Amino acid sequence: MHAWLHVRPDTYNSDTELQDLSIINRFRSSSFSPLIDFIELPLPAVDGLPESAESTSELPINKVPYLKKAYDLLKPSVTHFIQHSGVNWVVHDVICYWLPRVATQLGVNSVFFSVTNATTLAFFGPPSELLSDKLRRPEDFTVVPEWVDYPSNVAFKLHEMVSHWDCMDDEVSDFQRAARAIQDCNFVTMRSCTEFESDAVSLLKKIYDKPIVPQGLLPPDSAPHQHGVADDRWDEKWEVLREWLENKKPNSVVYIAFGTEVTPSQELMHELAHGIEKSGLPFIWVVNNRPLEGVLGADIIPPGFQTRVEDRGLVWRGWAPQLKILDHASVGGFLTHCGWSSVVEALRFGLVLILFSGAYSDQPLNARLMHDKRVGLEIPRDERDGSFTSDSVAELIRRVMVEKEGESIRSNAWAMKEIFGNVELNKQCFDEFSRVLETWPIPPSQ
Repeated sequence: MHAWLHVRPDTYNSDTELQDLSIINRFRSSSFSPLIDFIELPLPAVDGLPESAESTSELPINKVPYLKKAYDLLKPSVTHFIQHSGVNWVVHDVICYWLPRVATQLGVNSVFFSVTNATTLAFFGPPSELLSDKLRRPEDFTVVPEWVDYPSNVAFKLHEMVSHWDCMDDEVSDFQRAARAIQDCNFVTMRSCTEFESDAVSLLKKIYDKPIVPQGLLPPDSAPHQHGVADDRWDEKWEVLREWLENKKPNSVVYIAFGTEVTPSQELMHELAHGIEKSGLPFIWVVNNRPLEGVLGADIIPPGFQTRVEDRGLVWRGWAPQLKILDHASVGGFLTHCGWSSVVEALRFGLVLILFSGAYSDQPLNARLMHDKRVGLEIPRDERDGSFTSDSVAELIRRVMVEKEGESIRSNAWAMKEIFGNVELNKQCFDEFSRVLETWPIPPSQ
């Protein structure tokens, strides 16, 4: 039997309404909590970091560097815990880049777990490149890297990389964190499988020079059940949405949601809304309550928008049961910010994608990848400032959802159910990951 330590600044992004709870209490409320012993390590205070903040979902992008500094200050308490806990595997991501080296010194194995896909990891290349002086400007990330040895259009647009620069710690960049985390771990896993990304997985084996063990896509098999939360409140909300969907034709509704962290400007949100309106198609638009440029409430949506579209559109504020919506027969496509979890959930149900990159983390690369795979199309945007027109939004939504030109895209997305919704395939991936953990030799303490 193995003991585990998993340290990462979780971007809690699931179908729950537990935003008033700390991260550890959110997980304690989940269905898998009986299988896990939770150990609380208080996050050290850092000037500039709000006192209650524990995850990136609770912060504007310019405050994220302070969270990374706070996690760096966890090193002494994490080291002490590993020394006295009997842990023999540590699962970590890029933020706690110091963790695998600490683990090795204490005779504990470590695995780097990327919540992104293999294509994203491959784009950033070997640790030596991340630590070199070659990648120092946003412009350096706007072309397909020379080490990518298969056909690809996956790269950032300039406005996306400029936005990402705002969330990096100026003392230890994200690229340095990733390089150290990958260099010092025993092996690498990610949320993907060779059936979907064989080229990228093969490339990682070459450039990392260590075992690559995909963990599978970890598709949800049903809407998660939470303990200790008012289930009747969930059921009541779903019943309203279900009744609305029941009155729509099969595959006719566009579902629109941007996750818990993406906050486009009010100007972009208004332009997007006008495009959705011009498309003429039925839709559900889930708008979270995160401030946009300090603005909450009705100003996020253009004045009069809801009245003009009330016969075919539903603007839903706050939490929504995303998995249940995606699984409904009336929903045919997903206008998404391209977070990997959202993409996996959509393709698990074979839904075609309308790609509107959130310009954060791996989201832009996911947008290019899904466009390349022809399971969705990306809304055209200006390379430098990210602007777009409502006409282009409307045209692309219609092409993806209803026009003959989009038939092959819709067919490709539906076919992805055979991978993303294949429970047995993904179980095999996870079983192999578990086998590697169980058979890996325990290193000597140094």
